[in-house]
Amino acid sequence: MRAVEYAGSGGPEVARVVERPVPPVRPGEVLVRVVAAGLNRADVQQRKGFYPPPPGASDIPGLEVSGTVAATGAGVEGFDAGAEVCALLAGGGYAEYVAVPAGQVLPVPAGTALRDAAALPEVAATVWSNLFMGAAVGPGDWVLVHGGSGGIGTMATQLLAAVGAHAVVTAGGQEKIEYCRGFGAEAGIDYRGEDFVERMLEISGGHGADAILDVVGAKYLERNLRTLAVGGRLVVIGLQGGARAELDLGLLMTRRASVAGTTLRSRPAAEKAGIVAGVREHVWPLVESGRVRAAVGATYPLERVSEAHEFFDSGRHTGKVLLTM
Repeated sequence: MRAVEYAGSGGPEVARVVERPVPPVRPGEVLVRVVAAGLNRADVQQRKGFYPPPPGASDIPGLEVSGTVAATGAGVEGFDAGAEVCALLAGGGYAEYVAVPAGQVLPVPAGTALRDAAALPEVAATVWSNLFMGAAVGPGDWVLVHGGSGGIGTMATQLLAAVGAHAVVTAGGQEKIEYCRGFGAEAGIDYRGEDFVERMLEISGGHGADAILDVVGAKYLERNLRTLAVGGRLVVIGLQGGARAELDLGLLMTRRASVAGTTLRSRPAAEKAGIVAGVREHVWPLVESGRVRAAVGATYPLERVSEAHEFFDSGRHTGKVLLTM
């Protein structure tokens, strides 16, 4: 099968298409014939040498796919051959076939094109597990989403709007902010020229953020704490702005706030299955009703994987970038 591997660590040029054997299907797994794979920040970090696959995972990048069921392993029920599915992976998505634990496989939501479904599993699982399972966001909460125009940001704003929370995003420029409004953001902050602490307080009438979903990390830590409302929850899911920063415990205590850091990729399969079950129960009905949709910004054939990574690295993209087989 065709698959992508990284020839060392570096820029987009290290991504190359090679021939690999089709992975075996072990008990409890589903073999998916891949139609499309999502390109995520984790794939880029792996390419740069900063985010190696967890033990036992494929070295082939790719954390989400859509496709059809090619085969099932022993003990797997409920997946007919040829059924349209999408899946959350620990790796292996940039390939024509991938074997996935059955608990991480989802039916393609009704009304969603098979290709576009590749844009859903990673972002839906990330947002559901962090904002709703972890930070317990509910109706009326003010939530600040950094990187609002990306795949995670567009999913977060849609789900927040669906539950009656107030979604505020940061994005680079007014064009991207308007794009975010199309997915349910009530307001946007241009991080290139505006202070998001001041603007968030202004937008929320002095209340601040009940929750913050942060992909930046160290660079934003101090300002994120100052943005939080009393009882606020900061959830860090990315380190684009570094991994080390000072934490003002006094500010944390006076705000009665909490800071959590999470990853999805390295979680045990049982935990991922629980998250995926929550996504199927709570998010999939919203997708099927049309209130939430896949935000596909660009697609590239697998052979142009280096070009896709170059485009992603440029920061020009909005929504999800997909690779198609």
